[in-house]
Amino acid sequence: MKTALKAVLVAAAMIGALGAAQAQDATFAVTAREVGAPSYNPITATKLNSANSLIYDRLLLQDADQSFHGQLATRWEQSPDGMVWTFKLRPGVKFHDGEAFNARTIAWWIPKFAGTENKHTTAQIDRVEVVDDLTVKFHMKSPDPNLLFNLASSFMGVPSPKAYDALGDKFGVTASVGTGPYKVQSFTVGQETVLTRNDDYAWGSDLSKNKGPAKFKKITVREIAEDSTAFLELQTGGVDLLYTVPVDFLPRLKTAKDVKVMTIPGTEIVYMPINVTVEPFTDVRLRAAAAYAIDQTAIWKTLYGGVGKPADGFLISSLEESKIDPKFAISYNPERAKKLLDEAGWVPGADGLRVKDGKKLQVKLWTSNGTEFKRIVEVVQAQLKAVGIGADITIFDASTINAQYKKKTEHQLAVRSYSWTNADILDWFFGAARVGYPNVSMLDDPKAEALNEAAMKKSRTWAERVANFKAYHEYILSQYALAPIYEPVNLFAYSTKRMTLPETIRGTRLTSQSILDAEPAK
Repeated sequence: MKTALKAVLVAAAMIGALGAAQAQDATFAVTAREVGAPSYNPITATKLNSANSLIYDRLLLQDADQSFHGQLATRWEQSPDGMVWTFKLRPGVKFHDGEAFNARTIAWWIPKFAGTENKHTTAQIDRVEVVDDLTVKFHMKSPDPNLLFNLASSFMGVPSPKAYDALGDKFGVTASVGTGPYKVQSFTVGQETVLTRNDDYAWGSDLSKNKGPAKFKKITVREIAEDSTAFLELQTGGVDLLYTVPVDFLPRLKTAKDVKVMTIPGTEIVYMPINVTVEPFTDVRLRAAAAYAIDQTAIWKTLYGGVGKPADGFLISSLEESKIDPKFAISYNPERAKKLLDEAGWVPGADGLRVKDGKKLQVKLWTSNGTEFKRIVEVVQAQLKAVGIGADITIFDASTINAQYKKKTEHQLAVRSYSWTNADILDWFFGAARVGYPNVSMLDDPKAEALNEAAMKKSRTWAERVANFKAYHEYILSQYALAPIYEPVNLFAYSTKRMTLPETIRGTRLTSQSILDAEPAK
């Protein structure tokens, strides 16, 4: 009897230990917008997913109110003429490979951006001066009022110099070494990333109550392209947290047992880029007609249940640069669209599609895989047809569509989105240096480039920068290089049976500072 009782107690202890171990593991999911990031190399990447912030720390973080907070830097100051920035660095920080983080790291890191897609982030830094082990100075080519934002962006995670130089092009794929609260155990592109806790982490920012280590020992970040699949996985326990939640699932999630939905201000725009270099969209009237055919309000109400807001420009509404002259705003105007098509010589055909010189107005409409994009693109197709523009839909895997864009002449229209909290996204998606991808609109316009130059490189103060970016924004809209569609809020959801998150999410997105404060459910 005693032996049997002892066996039962041992079994119960083992089950309890197993349950405790499982409680310290969590599975997160990124969905359509973030699926397919090819690497975790923050210096060269053009696409990163939410796991990136768990691997790498940045000098600075940005809160939801746009204020800046130190992470690897503890304080900073700018000289009166804007030509020198001094940063004090956090002591005692080590990379996952045991190497020390210090001022020499920064002197190595900043020059690495030259020649990459992200070179604009450090373009105005002329040289880095190592003052002492924990002090660096950035000597500028010209004042850069945008520097703090750049340093807080997701592409400014600081990698280990030793690992980076040793691995070369394989860095971010075979190994990703930062100073963040988690280390990469494994990474399979398009499928999942397995992260293990950095037990030495002790330098969380003031946006986190917990300075480290994190509470979860292991996080698996799955990539799930289909929103409906991700939703089902959350309901059935296959996933503990969804980084993004489609609005149309919101009613079901709000009534779901043991699921909590949280909302933070949006950082995203859904839009339709228009390839200005391919017929018939070399004619600005055709571009304008396609843009005015999009009924943003109908999409907002029917697909998004009135959550978020219709978009009439390319920048999120919290930015001053989004406050454009109303004459440049692009919103639904089917009569104007039809008139422009008439003026361009495209007349209604028997089947409702426009015709010119015996040729139907039939174009290519692309998007990437994912429930939300599929639904939007079908509505856009119907709205275009209502003014006489036929559109053939092609849906690409998220990991391959960018390569297709780079062919430059294969696409005409697309439905896509971006997430960013700064007006310099205009340079990213419309600058001539990035024609093909990410400049999917293929805009290469001398006046646009001059306005871009003024905004990116010649603004001496923040107010001047806002004015310059506003002018650049208005000009891009005047050329109808895109049709704005929708501005979401940022929704995410998690299982309360498995974890708890802080009531207030700090930052512009759900990133490492809030994950540090996440705990296994008791």
